[in-house]
Amino acid sequence: MENQQTEKKEQKKKPEKRVLVTGARRAAIARAVARIGTGKVVVNSAPLEVFPELPRLMMSEPLILAGEKGKDVDISVNVSGGGIIGQAEAVRQAIALSLLGFHKDLKQPFLQYDRTLLVSDFRRNEPHKPSRSKAGPRRHKQRSKR
Repeated sequence: MENQQTEKKEQKKKPEKRVLVTGARRAAIARAVARIGTGKVVVNSAPLEVFPELPRLMMSEPLILAGEKGKDVDISVNVSGGGIIGQAEAVRQAIALSLLGFHKDLKQPFLQYDRTLLVSDFRRNEPHKPSRSKAGPRRHKQRSKR
């Protein structure tokens, strides 16, 4: 009886390593949880294989760059907001950052390939100005020539 209790205590003392990261692109936010595993990647409870080709290729870029190191980490990503490509870029960044949490030596290959794998793009649309909202943020009213 005491052996079972000590085994349970030992199991509680050793939490498995998890990495929690976020990726962002414009209005899209991706939250990823990475654990040591067999290399499964799940986005919104669906495997990568079910997504259209272009977003799927964008999301799998960090896994391709990581090579064998990407096959020992299970990644679960939840993404919301934005459009299809914005979500794909947010997921891509979250996957890269979660792989970086387990393998620090991947930083240089990721930066050499594409800096946005690790650093979010801060650019946003400029808001339209009052009283000419349909014309755009910087366009002025047309002036008479004569």
